[in-house]
Amino acid sequence: MFSKKMKMFLAVGALAAAVAMTGCGSSDKAKDTNANGIPSVIRVGSETTFPPFEFTEGDKYVGFDLDLADAIIKQMGSKMEFKSMGFDALIPAVQSGQIDMIAAGLSSNPERAKQVAFSDVYFDKDGFVLVVRKDNDSIHDWSDLAGKKVGAQVGTDSVKFATEAKGEVKQFDSNSQGFMELKAGTLEAFALDQPVAMYYLKQGADKDLKIVGTPKAGEGYVLAFNKDNKALQEAANKALKELKANGEYDKIFAKWFGEKK
Repeated sequence: MFSKKMKMFLAVGALAAAVAMTGCGSSDKAKDTNANGIPSVIRVGSETTFPPFEFTEGDKYVGFDLDLADAIIKQMGSKMEFKSMGFDALIPAVQSGQIDMIAAGLSSNPERAKQVAFSDVYFDKDGFVLVVRKDNDSIHDWSDLAGKKVGAQVGTDSVKFATEAKGEVKQFDSNSQGFMELKAGTLEAFALDQPVAMYYLKQGADKDLKIVGTPKAGEGYVLAFNKDNKALQEAANKALKELKANGEYDKIFAKWFGEKK
């Protein structure tokens, strides 16, 4: 016969084992994978003031990158969970495992390549340009930026180009902030990606603003992953190729940019 103390010891041990087994089950559930062996839910991070790639429309997040990321993830057999955050927070978030994938008009460059793994290029762009007020007659190209007040979004290559041109660079969390200051006259120029500049002007900003200068060459846009997540990187590249082959990529492109010429 067991003593009272022994019975209590056995009961506590059984409870601890039960808790441990429950914990294992929760952990396995958190790591659910689909038939292709990748997570059934892919957490995507983006900075949502970058139209037409990602922005807010009413109470919804929309844009080319979001549509493409969703299509890629569906092609992989998973579902997308979206998170909006600051541009400079994206790489730390994917490194720490807070998100699985970045879809945010991110250019591939050597510095970022040390921190994250890239997908194949999903959007070729024409580079970085300058936007100035229409009544500005002193800035015609990057060489005219020395000593001028120039805006650029934090964490982007436009900061580097404006700095190299010896401009007095003010960095913003979003492009919309830069455009507001440019219109208000507190900036003399704003440096950013050409397709985004063209989109803003097309929405009515061309009444007061214009694009000047020769575009500074930039790398195409890529998705980004944790360096250790090779399986997701490879699956995303495979899905992207399939979407380009079956015409789905062209449909998404046409929705935001018109038919390819």
